[in-house]
Amino acid sequence: MKERKHYTEKVICNPATSHISKWHYVEWHKAEQYVKGMQIRIAKATQDSDWRKVKNLQRMLTHSHYAKLVAVKRVTENQGKRTSGVDKELWDSPEVKWQAALKLSDKKYQPSPLRRVYIPKPNGKKRPLGIPTMKDRAMQALYLLALQPVAETTADKGSYGFRLNRSTADAITHIHQIFSQKGKKTNQPVEWVLDADIAGCFDHISHDWLLKHIPMNKRILRKWLKSGVVEFGQLKRTEEGTPQGGIISPTLANMALDGLETLLETHFGVKGSRIIRENKTYLVRYADDFIISGKTQELLEQQVIPLIQAFLTERGLSLSAEKTRVVHIEQGFDFLGWNVRRFNGKILNRPSKKNVKAFYSKVKTVISKMKMAKQSDLIMVLNPMLRGWANYHKSQVSSVAFGRMDALVWKALWKWCKRRHHNKGIKWIKEKYFCTTATRNWVFGTTFTNTKGELQPIDLFYCGYVKIKRHVKIKSEYNPFLPDWELYGEKLSQERLYEEQSHRKQWLALYREQRGKCALCGLPITKETGWHDHHIVYKMLGGNDALKNRCLVHPNCHTKIHALNLNVVKPTIL
Repeated sequence: MKERKHYTEKVICNPATSHISKWHYVEWHKAEQYVKGMQIRIAKATQDSDWRKVKNLQRMLTHSHYAKLVAVKRVTENQGKRTSGVDKELWDSPEVKWQAALKLSDKKYQPSPLRRVYIPKPNGKKRPLGIPTMKDRAMQALYLLALQPVAETTADKGSYGFRLNRSTADAITHIHQIFSQKGKKTNQPVEWVLDADIAGCFDHISHDWLLKHIPMNKRILRKWLKSGVVEFGQLKRTEEGTPQGGIISPTLANMALDGLETLLETHFGVKGSRIIRENKTYLVRYADDFIISGKTQELLEQQVIPLIQAFLTERGLSLSAEKTRVVHIEQGFDFLGWNVRRFNGKILNRPSKKNVKAFYSKVKTVISKMKMAKQSDLIMVLNPMLRGWANYHKSQVSSVAFGRMDALVWKALWKWCKRRHHNKGIKWIKEKYFCTTATRNWVFGTTFTNTKGELQPIDLFYCGYVKIKRHVKIKSEYNPFLPDWELYGEKLSQERLYEEQSHRKQWLALYREQRGKCALCGLPITKETGWHDHHIVYKMLGGNDALKNRCLVHPNCHTKIHALNLNVVKPTIL
């Protein structure tokens, strides 16, 4: 039997530097490599349906020191790191993070109740969220490392929500491909669609079903499901559902809904078969929202819906009567903020009226709340909102919607200007708040003083400037935990990263120079990890902004460089 020293390897500090946290001495590339290697083994065992081996590998991973460090690192570097649970604790120092990793154990583990908060929904209702404590988040992240390879391997191919390297753009592109199929003259295009929604999916999933079918530690899972919630100072029991807000909850919900595609294939044919070409029953799902295409309305209403209802009933769920309907493709339907409809034989995916209205209402509210703010401050608040909305829709037919949104925002800003100076004329207001550029007149812009004390121009972001570029859908069979897909995953990630940073030429040059790797730890730089622009020779010591004096590093590595005063050398390309 091989020695497993690396499973429990601890970092030992030099006595001369004992005042520095051990957290900074963790070799993250080794930790990530070990976790990744174990996940690959779990995925392969799942592919072979060797569930005994899966269980043993999961236990080895969840009990390893490296995995515990990675779990703590992930929950302390994500967006929820500043949100506390019922214990009001935050892990915001390296010493606390190190001690937390050492204390992570399933022995005598008892999760704390969730802290209930509510966030508004587009329809005016509120969505309940359950916020775990930092310790519970770390435990969930630890067990998610072991569960995620299983979930990705057994997932439906047409599922895109809460999965690695998949997005809403992939889902809507898949739908476009389904309804754009052009076969022989006798093979008519898809005409009907079941636009379905599950009522309170996260809130009503059966605990018994999860405990019976989810391949993980049942004792730990039961404790999470039964931990209860604290709402308005009162502890309430949880008899069903997996609370929204937990790190592992989306994966559990996905695994509960996986199998819909297999169910349809059993009754209406597998992909590429003659039966499926006749029935045209294709599934696209994003979390609890999904659509199923069909040849006829009767097929969907009389055969597909009863199958789906029986499938969901077994899991304690049901279809939402308000949001579930069968429609013709020429009538169209809304999905993930887009409207899918056939016009003159051509499928067009455009931003839905509901989405446009909701976003404009949000922009108008911001403008109304900042009546007395500086023009530069207002622009700084609006620009990220407009840029984010435009980037979300830029892969579809959105040019008309972009132009309409620019016009609406301009009218709202003009009212904002006139309200501030109701005694002034149009010419005076224009000269004060609007300027002319090389390509456009009446641009809402001004100047502001930057951190260097220099005047810098700032203009409102116009959605019409965003170029429409078709999204290349990820292959449905892609599995990030199987070595056969590694080359494809690297190419896809690199292409998408290049695309997102096309307007940032300097960062792109650095990324290519470093071959997409962090200059310190050597691990890949991705959208999820983020990056910092590090000056090798500090500017306070005489360093400049030239590319030869800069490199890209992970945010955590950047902190480590400055904490330990490390020297970073630009990687040499052979």
